[in-house]
Amino acid sequence: MTHMDVEIASQPPLWRKAADLAADGGDALPRPGQRVAVIGCGTSLYMAQTYAALREAAGQGETDAFPASELPARRYDAVVALTRSGATTEVVDLLTRLRGTVPTTVLTTDPDTPVMGVADKALVLDFADERSVVQTRSASCALVLLRAHLDHDVDAVVADGERALADALPAGAAERTQFTFLGSGWTIGLANEAALKLREAALAWAESYPGMEYRHGPMSISDERSVVWALGTPPRGLPGEVRRTGALWVESARDPLAELIRVQRLAVALAARDGLDPDRPRNLTRSIILDRS
Repeated sequence: MTHMDVEIASQPPLWRKAADLAADGGDALPRPGQRVAVIGCGTSLYMAQTYAALREAAGQGETDAFPASELPARRYDAVVALTRSGATTEVVDLLTRLRGTVPTTVLTTDPDTPVMGVADKALVLDFADERSVVQTRSASCALVLLRAHLDHDVDAVVADGERALADALPAGAAERTQFTFLGSGWTIGLANEAALKLREAALAWAESYPGMEYRHGPMSISDERSVVWALGTPPRGLPGEVRRTGALWVESARDPLAELIRVQRLAVALAARDGLDPDRPRNLTRSIILDRS
């Protein structure tokens, strides 16, 4: 069993701990009405995209998500940074540059990393850290914490997560070789993350798009080798159109974050199929720390 297997399976109970941390540390997170930027890199960026869409849709205030290297020169009332390691160069550099100009909060898993000295406030999810290079529970726990702060029903998410661990993978998915994930609104970030998991852990051909964009070109690659997986409610008529290409269509009524667990499990299954170690992806490290010299 890989570290990634263990970390995937641990998520639902840890989501409850993340929700408790939101209750205890909520004063570190943005207040309703504030204009907020959320930043991250890789998986953390996709969690930032998801939270930004949820917060704005909830009427909490304008909320934008950016890669840490690409924050524009705009006025924000607060900046939230997501970083598992707390050492990613782009995140540390940005928070250092923002000191004294805008309140910043960081969500991280390690209390002994550089971001702790440059962010104004921190929420530490040390219980969610991972041994695998590939992020699973650290990212989902950060998102659950942020969703709890928006008053989402975490109990329902946990219950769906438990079902996603118990349910079988989509029949035939592990025999296919091309994967596309679709989202809408807040689930676009989750679709991006789903595709990244398959690329990282299994070197798979995986893409992601807003659901309504799939007809505008990407559908051309769909055939009997493909899986097209909707996270959330798909556009009307699209499932039938995809099935006619020969692709395997997948959707679920469970919470899209919980459904991401099945995607993570598929990533491990694909890695095993191809003789890969999902804990140690090719060319990747736990944190990107650039040589400043």
